[in-house]
Amino acid sequence: MSQRPPSFIVPPPQTVTRAQRERRNGHRAAVLLLTGLSAAGKSTLAHALDAALFARGLQSSVLDGDRLRTGLNAGLGFGPADRLENLRRAAEAAALLYDAGQIAIVAMIAPLAAYRALFAERIGDGYLEIWCRAGLEVCEARDPKGLYARARAGQLGEFTGVSAPYEAPAAPDLALDTGVLTPEQATARLLALLVERQVIPAQAVR
Repeated sequence: MSQRPPSFIVPPPQTVTRAQRERRNGHRAAVLLLTGLSAAGKSTLAHALDAALFARGLQSSVLDGDRLRTGLNAGLGFGPADRLENLRRAAEAAALLYDAGQIAIVAMIAPLAAYRALFAERIGDGYLEIWCRAGLEVCEARDPKGLYARARAGQLGEFTGVSAPYEAPAAPDLALDTGVLTPEQATARLLALLVERQVIPAQAVR
């Protein structure tokens, strides 16, 4: 974890506020964390939702865990301390998009409740936790990257669901059985949630 910045580092106030950007955009800002096992469909669903919002003229961006690990979070490992720092950096990146008035869609395993709490604490009322609830059997059968097979063979350590735990969210804002739902069905439920929570206007999904 990073230490607190020195006292002489003081961020300047925003010239254009999030509220002003929200009015310009015609919707509220939000951060959706799509959490679940590897191969639960988080990235697929994140990009499907992003495309649906874009098609409606709404402002959104995707922060994908694998992509972050090739850039912003490159060099971090998969032990508890590095995973916590991985999530902390992702939460800070999401907060920047949130302050810019966007709907940030974050696709990360985020296996522990303590990790996900970083998002809840950093974002506040704009945070929505989405559990992609495909079970281990479903995810392991999919195994598009061959990661479960490598983990079972002892070639990958600290692999969530095999050699590292996944704590299911206790009270997610939405649980999606991504082992059963199609991406289209799951996206429709996400859009309905955004309307219900008054993030996007109801007419955007008609």
